[in-house]
Amino acid sequence: MKSIKLAISGLKMPIVGLGTWRAQPEEIEKAVNVALECGYRHIDTAFNYNTEESIGKVLNQWIDSGRVKREELFITTKLPNFGNRPSEVECFLKLSLKKLQLEYIDLYLMHMPFSFHLNETTMAPLINKDGTFSLDPVDFVETWKVMEDQVKKGLCKAIGVSNFNAEQLQRLINNSEIKPDVLQVELHAYLQQKDLREVCSRLNVAVTAYSPLGSPGANNHFSTKYDYSLDDFPDILGHPDVKELASKYNKTPGQILLKHLIQQDVIVIPKSGNPHRIKSNIDLFNFNLDQADVERLDRLDRAEKGRIFNFMFFKGVENHPHYPFKRSKQ
Repeated sequence: MKSIKLAISGLKMPIVGLGTWRAQPEEIEKAVNVALECGYRHIDTAFNYNTEESIGKVLNQWIDSGRVKREELFITTKLPNFGNRPSEVECFLKLSLKKLQLEYIDLYLMHMPFSFHLNETTMAPLINKDGTFSLDPVDFVETWKVMEDQVKKGLCKAIGVSNFNAEQLQRLINNSEIKPDVLQVELHAYLQQKDLREVCSRLNVAVTAYSPLGSPGANNHFSTKYDYSLDDFPDILGHPDVKELASKYNKTPGQILLKHLIQQDVIVIPKSGNPHRIKSNIDLFNFNLDQADVERLDRLDRAEKGRIFNFMFFKGVENHPHYPFKRSKQ
């Protein structure tokens, strides 16, 4: 397994991890077991995925049985957008540690640059009577200072952010003692984030791609829960160029898309509950794409038109001062 050495913490982060968003407990337990058996050592989750307890159960079984050592694992979880206040960072981190049955997190991410007020009854974002989310204008720079404290306390080894734009990332770095090690963003063939990746390279911030296959399993979820159109979920796996390259290399379309990213040192966290695909998604290290084929896939980029997740399913989020997809400076 290839790893990316993080610039600030010095940790080695496996370049392929298992994503765990939007899965039921039994599915997650099965997926994590299969993943560990296939050689995955990097698991990505978040407080609001509601998967931490299931993941912790499996990790605890593997560690107790001696099949894996804690130091061989790289576990990422995230501070929820309804816990972005400085006073609540440590509380949510400790809740995640308890659920995961771990003494420390390898990488703790601020999940969003924007924040919502907390509904303490549901432990979810507070929603106003008109259906809009209750926006909390807390400054992510202030929250980050408490994230730094968690590293100093040993509750996490490294810290980073998710869904930040380039200006927000730069502002955070300009106002921090411990710099972010990782930026996790939506990144796939249709949204290659080239400018943002150049900024991250200059700032020594590693990039993790979520939905690296275009989130093919999320279309029904979003069309049902948030009234998204299925047209908002393009079939990247079925693109003729991707299918042709899969035939050329005798690989699956998913392997071609993932290889395109990891060959450029982008960390990927594909999510799957299918044992065959879990195994396939990590079987990426016995071939390389020719440069001409890398460039062919590069040309699939649709820039912002390729974005799937703009978070507008959080009704009213575009009015938050730190909503990340505005063109104006933060």
